[in-house]
Amino acid sequence: MNKEVSVLSVNISEKKSTIKKPVESIALSSIGVEGDAHSGNWHRQVSLLAKESIDKFSEEAKRKINFGEFAENITTEGILLHHTAPLDRFTFGDLELEVTQIGKKCHGDNCSIFREVGNCVMPKEGIFCRVIKNGALKAGDTLTYYPRVIKTMIITLSDRASRGEYADKSGPLAEKLCQDFYKSRNRHYSIEKHIIPDQEEELSKLLDKAKSEDFDIVFTTGGTGIGPKDITPEVVKKHISKEIPGIMELIRVKYGMEKPNALVSRGIAGVMDKTLIYAMPGSPKAVNEYCSEIFKTIEHSLYMLNELDLH
Repeated sequence: MNKEVSVLSVNISEKKSTIKKPVESIALSSIGVEGDAHSGNWHRQVSLLAKESIDKFSEEAKRKINFGEFAENITTEGILLHHTAPLDRFTFGDLELEVTQIGKKCHGDNCSIFREVGNCVMPKEGIFCRVIKNGALKAGDTLTYYPRVIKTMIITLSDRASRGEYADKSGPLAEKLCQDFYKSRNRHYSIEKHIIPDQEEELSKLLDKAKSEDFDIVFTTGGTGIGPKDITPEVVKKHISKEIPGIMELIRVKYGMEKPNALVSRGIAGVMDKTLIYAMPGSPKAVNEYCSEIFKTIEHSLYMLNELDLH
């Protein structure tokens, strides 16, 4: 999955919305590119644009586009940068950059680049990063691209399924829904599945594993009702540091208005350190309904947990 990305030019400007000029090297620190107008304590510290994007625009514009002309700090070659995603990373030696945003709002005639060039590819295909570890960069260096793998754990709680008395249907459905969602967002992912009996000790072990191994998301299915063996919400509450009540409240009300039995579900959502957890009912129909609402907030929640504010 890791790819090499060539640095063709490094560029700086003293004012925002102006063309950047190539320089011999740039120093990157906690504020971004030192000496650049866009440096500061925010999420768009460093801008990158691929030669592949520049060449495409140059052909449309019928003229040569120079490095830095679209106000990018780093001009690269090797991958289509706009196919990356927030939380992906680039490294070179000690230097580490984290992708924070793909594209941006175009300011049109208020931007000197737009006035000089007549258009701008940066809002569509440029990307922005923040500096995670300091370092220096120059033309001729090679960045290594590491896509962020969204680690997901799916846990089915069922005495009978764990004994092999019937096939688990909810876990595989949750897996497929996750796969479809991640693919639609161009995200790299891994999914680990478990089937366990309705026992607190078994569930607690897996939740501890998810926290210690830095899983991003945990989905559980089953054990959210009011039967004597329905213990999932109680166990989850012992592990979360913050509850996210709104998601489950919405789902209960939305589906409970048509089918009152949905109001009996005690599904819970929350955060375990930096791991999101969603405890859902055990029926495939409920898993489909819950996931359709949960996925609307997944990316935003992941960004918030990683201190990335993309409002």
